[in-house]
Amino acid sequence: MKSPEALRKQILELTEELASITHGQENPAFIGGADDLFIPGEHTVPYAGRVFGSEEISAAVGSVLDFWLTLGPEGEAFERKLAECLGVKRSLLVNSGSSANLLAMSALTSNRLKERALQPGDEVITVAAGFPTTVAPILQNRLVPVFIDNDPITLNAKVEYLEEAYQEGKTKAVMMAHTLGNPFDLKAITEFCEKYNLWLIEDNCDALGSLYGDQMTGSFGDLTSQSFYPPHHLTLGEGGAVNIRDNMLLKVLVESFRDWGRDCWCPSGKDNTCCKRFGWQLGELPKGYDHKYIYSHFGYNIKPLDIQAAIGRVQIERLDEFSALRRENWKTLRRGLDSCSEFIDFVLPTHASGWDGNDFTWDEGATRVDPSWFGFMLMVKEDAPFTKVELAKHLDEKKIGNRMLFGGNLLRQPAFVDRMKAEPDSMRVIGEMAGADEIMNRALFIGVYPGLTSAMLEYVIEVITDFVGQKH
Repeated sequence: MKSPEALRKQILELTEELASITHGQENPAFIGGADDLFIPGEHTVPYAGRVFGSEEISAAVGSVLDFWLTLGPEGEAFERKLAECLGVKRSLLVNSGSSANLLAMSALTSNRLKERALQPGDEVITVAAGFPTTVAPILQNRLVPVFIDNDPITLNAKVEYLEEAYQEGKTKAVMMAHTLGNPFDLKAITEFCEKYNLWLIEDNCDALGSLYGDQMTGSFGDLTSQSFYPPHHLTLGEGGAVNIRDNMLLKVLVESFRDWGRDCWCPSGKDNTCCKRFGWQLGELPKGYDHKYIYSHFGYNIKPLDIQAAIGRVQIERLDEFSALRRENWKTLRRGLDSCSEFIDFVLPTHASGWDGNDFTWDEGATRVDPSWFGFMLMVKEDAPFTKVELAKHLDEKKIGNRMLFGGNLLRQPAFVDRMKAEPDSMRVIGEMAGADEIMNRALFIGVYPGLTSAMLEYVIEVITDFVGQKH
């Protein structure tokens, strides 16, 4: 009879063999799979998707064999690796990037932060164009989002409006995302937050691997968020994380809100980490009430599974490779579509002064920014002989995946329009939002993710240049 160790080894070896057969023959995003079998016009060019190998499947099966299921040893190991990768104090896994944003904002409302705790009606500065769950947690916590406009060249906040958005005694935080992986002006925004002693929540969901100077995005904010949904830089299937730069009280608060709101910080399956489980007296509970059942916040249960973390431990070892491919795919598209510049504008990294036909140019003294791009933005010019919608429909017909910049100008979305009508004081808007409207009306993006092959990229370039040429 084989030992359990030998059986496990055999199961995992067979798992990898089966994964290579079933996924590797047809999926170009499967690492180590078959050569490119892409047929232009017949096969879809996705805008994003999972990129994985047999190791991820083996890791997931191995975790199932351990049958811990809930967040446990694999989760702890992945959290340590992610924090190390970003250069932050701690990372805490959650079930999605949207939940990570919710937890980060909720943590700042805890009365344990004393005079720095966010109170209902306090204001949080954000931007108008982006993904709704960067902004929703502000409203969900009865806070007031203050919208400033986006720059359609970088897609990020027009930082010149920060001072106008600030209100003494009311403004308490800034919450923004690095749009499509392009870091926002971290120098201006961190200096603004330091000047007024504001919290900074940095939504890094679309930017894992991006650099601002020589520092990773996701390491600047007091709290930062990650998403591991399949289109993102790494995937756990579903999943996300909250990263804590250096304030360990914030780690305790995020963990509490993530884990039912409980006061206890024992991980699953462990008791009495504080060595006084029955020695607490909090609220109006009797002294000695079990600390595992004392609740200091109105929390949630939004943890992922240990199986997901096992996949993540393999994926995170691929981050440098994935980021390099995203950058190269972006530049391949930019070079290939240069002839379309008469009718299409292209995004520039924050602080970049231009594009020389091969790479970005920078003014002397400018902070170099190196995005790990989430997508490739096409901004159709107002005087172009075609519209964004016409281009999007053409790409669809040619089976080339494309997306709008998420919610566009969120202030035009039904949920936000309805809220403003019902509660006019629940949001505040600075300026006319011309940039956010430009992005909404003229922008769409295509993929740069590591699963794209050279043949796919060549086809995308050919389709777009032919379309523009025929319309000219």
